[in-house]
Amino acid sequence: MKVRTLVLAVLLFAGPAYAQQPPARPANPDGFVPVDTPINAQDTIPAPRLVGIAYGFIWVVLFGYVWSVRTRLASVERELQTVSKRVGSGGH
Repeated sequence: MKVRTLVLAVLLFAGPAYAQQPPARPANPDGFVPVDTPINAQDTIPAPRLVGIAYGFIWVVLFGYVWSVRTRLASVERELQTVSKRVGSGGH
């Protein structure tokens, strides 16, 4: 009995919620109307191309950063070798 009452209550209260119309868009005073779909195919850029460009850009930046770190590390290692030679020879 309780289950039937619960099911009936859910159906009575959920039914009107699903039957409501979606809210209408308010009219803008400046006359702007948002567009849901592109007007023609030339107004769109294919997503795979954008994703490819984004991944390519990230890889170029990553390789540039690694190259920069490698170059600076090599410079520091050369300076450490120079300092080690000076310390080993007595600083002269």
